[in-house]
Amino acid sequence: MVAFICSFAYYVFPGYLFPKLTSVSWICWVFPTSILAHQLGSGLRGLGVGSFGLDWASVSSYLGSPMVSPWFATANLAVGFALFMYVVTPIAYWLNVYKAKAFPIFSDGLFTSDGQKYNISAIIDENFHVDMDAYEHQGPLYLSTIFAMIYGLNFACLAATVVHVFLFHGSMKQAITFLQDFKLGHYMKIPPRAMFMAQVVGTIISAMVHLATSWWLMDTIPNLCDRELLPAGSPWTCPGDHVFYDASVIWGLIGPRRIFGDLGHYSAMNWLFLAGAIAPILVWIAHKALPNKHWIRSISIPVLLGATHEMLPATAVNYTTWVLVGFASGFIAFRYYRDWWSRHNYVLSGALDAGLAFMAVFLYLCLGMQHVSLDWWRNDSDGCPLASCPTATGVVVKGCPAL
Repeated sequence: MVAFICSFAYYVFPGYLFPKLTSVSWICWVFPTSILAHQLGSGLRGLGVGSFGLDWASVSSYLGSPMVSPWFATANLAVGFALFMYVVTPIAYWLNVYKAKAFPIFSDGLFTSDGQKYNISAIIDENFHVDMDAYEHQGPLYLSTIFAMIYGLNFACLAATVVHVFLFHGSMKQAITFLQDFKLGHYMKIPPRAMFMAQVVGTIISAMVHLATSWWLMDTIPNLCDRELLPAGSPWTCPGDHVFYDASVIWGLIGPRRIFGDLGHYSAMNWLFLAGAIAPILVWIAHKALPNKHWIRSISIPVLLGATHEMLPATAVNYTTWVLVGFASGFIAFRYYRDWWSRHNYVLSGALDAGLAFMAVFLYLCLGMQHVSLDWWRNDSDGCPLASCPTATGVVVKGCPAL
């Protein structure tokens, strides 16, 4: 209860008074005019070097609570994130792979070859199909470095998952989330039948509440999801919906063949299917050759490659802060303070989640619906406005210095 009250009371700061607490990107503060520093240091629109969040929403909003994840899984995710964010992405960007420097290093947007926002409406005909003449006129669609690399890793992760399960498990049961609820019920001493009925009823109620809430928000929030019209620091930018929309354009409107197939310029990404299939085999061979090295068995290539599956809409600060909390809970507390961990870890995690959720609803009902907001410098996300600027010579974008 103490943790719940503290979480409830504290969220008024990152949730309303001081949104900068969501991502503390100190490198941008030290070098306020450097595009490179902003690209490296921004936790929301860059690589997140040194950034961290003082907001539980930064930790659990996309990846869930790190306090319920075993340390080996957290470590796999941390290694996968670090390799992707601090090795693969910088190399691809600064080598200008796929004209990377013409676009933001971290973005879920769709772009033309000269770094401008892609006008999707211009390539749709009256039947909502792609107009090939208009598409050829506007040119092929480009992705930011992060967006393109994430798709490549997802290709590898798909192949790695199939091979990993075949080699290490042979078979796998589904409905893991369903079983997690039963595990929680066992922890709380709830009878299985009552737990099952709660799941069924909860699913029905959730579906109706989600639909009603969506309509309610669309009717009450002006410019919902429109990033160009919403004020800085607005929580209503709908990052997940933007990513879903972009994916529908790529896989539905234009089609994967014109992006990742023989007609697209990202066709080389398909080789990552092969790389993803080979990687678990190498781990399996190492495990058989060195059976006494138990840490090899803990390497999960699907988890490692799929570490960034929530990135876009999730950002770097969500991962860096999640890993730090996961290390404190899953490694330090579990190893050195086992009694405390056994009694308080999961309860504390639930209390932090619940406190944040109740305050978020309270803030919206009391302030959001009345359009009461604060307009000051602490609302400027992480203070890294240059992180989304291109670095290619001759590319002109509003708000960015010309190079």
